[in-house]
Amino acid sequence: MKICMIGAGYVGLVSAACFSEFGFDVTCVDNNPERLKQMEEGRSPIYEPGLDDLMARNIAAGRLRFSGDLGPAVKAADIVFLAVGTPMRRGDGHADLSYVYGAVEELAPYLDGFTVITTKSTVPVGTSREIQRRLAALRPDAEYAVCSNPEFLREGSAIQDFTHPDRVLVGLDDARAQEVMEKLYKPLSIRNAPVMFVSRESAELAKYAANAFLALKISFINEIADLCEEVGANVQEVASAIGKDRRIGDKFLHPGPGYGGSCFPKDVSAIIRTARESKSPLSIIEQVQIVNDERKIAMAGRIVKAANGSVRDKTIAVLGVTFKPNTDDMRDAPSLVIVPMLQERGATVRVYDPQGQKQAEPLLPGVTWCADANDAILGADVAVVLTEWNEFRALDLKAARARMSGDVLVDLRNIFSADAAQAAGLRYHSIGRPVSAD
Repeated sequence: MKICMIGAGYVGLVSAACFSEFGFDVTCVDNNPERLKQMEEGRSPIYEPGLDDLMARNIAAGRLRFSGDLGPAVKAADIVFLAVGTPMRRGDGHADLSYVYGAVEELAPYLDGFTVITTKSTVPVGTSREIQRRLAALRPDAEYAVCSNPEFLREGSAIQDFTHPDRVLVGLDDARAQEVMEKLYKPLSIRNAPVMFVSRESAELAKYAANAFLALKISFINEIADLCEEVGANVQEVASAIGKDRRIGDKFLHPGPGYGGSCFPKDVSAIIRTARESKSPLSIIEQVQIVNDERKIAMAGRIVKAANGSVRDKTIAVLGVTFKPNTDDMRDAPSLVIVPMLQERGATVRVYDPQGQKQAEPLLPGVTWCADANDAILGADVAVVLTEWNEFRALDLKAARARMSGDVLVDLRNIFSADAAQAAGLRYHSIGRPVSAD
């Protein structure tokens, strides 16, 4: 079976590499010559653990190739995946579907024989039917079916998520398309991964609903963390207690400076817009968006408060700026709010991130980039942990205190022990924990 993947961004590239690992013949089409050259050499333009090796292996095996020529790839394909960007549209919060519909117009002339056209991109409810309507106008003679097959990949563990999914969700209403999709996902179904066939509308909405619910859990535990601080409870103990309840689960119950990334902010916004236009507003999810926006601002204030109420003429060391570890993704990262606010208040900011510098440099002007964490904290009055990269957990706190000019450590990810930080001579501030707690 031959696959054409239109779009070599995060979703498209990971999916293409994993499908080729299953033994399928995959052509990944992208319109960026620089990215194409890099990928043809087996080098991923995004940071994702294990992806370079996966690409190189399947390129060498002849199962994975990259092209800027859409026509031959579509013509030969049994399945065409749409994995182009659907960013938040300026002004109204909707998903911008211009790339999706543009790809549909480009591929239409090359359809040859029965072809399954499947959205991998996160798209609003009704997009599959609109694609079908447009194709009917463009190619009334063509044989095709339009499906929705949203991805549920976590950045930093995407290959594991793809090859060992909680479920595979396919929205369709065509028997021939279901046969094709069953064949595609047979390597997973024989491992007992649930492959769910539902309506297209259900598949499209389920993706948004899942991300909105996870964003809700993050915002919930962040507010509980604030309450813990006021009443003397420990948020990690509270989260562990409620997470043991199988009805709740322990995932996404880690307090921090707010969610970011390529999915949650835009998907929350998009489902809010869809609900409003459908006259069925999601008031809980609307509040999640507000809480998360306010959270990032509040974290900047928390750093200022820890620095005795002012950061003017002080040096702040920021450890980690990507929205989460094991990725170079800076989209809607809390650092994009917090760091400029510190700069506006007169701070000098020194930054280190293991993978994020290239993406972050144009987004965080005026900061000083450092070679490692020890370099960043040299001479700092305040050190701040914004992203919980594993290498920060191994930081020698006594040595760190010796390198600093000040003694304040603001741990917005709770990766350190309060007792260890205090023993090192640091004034330690974490999220939702009493000062004496681990």
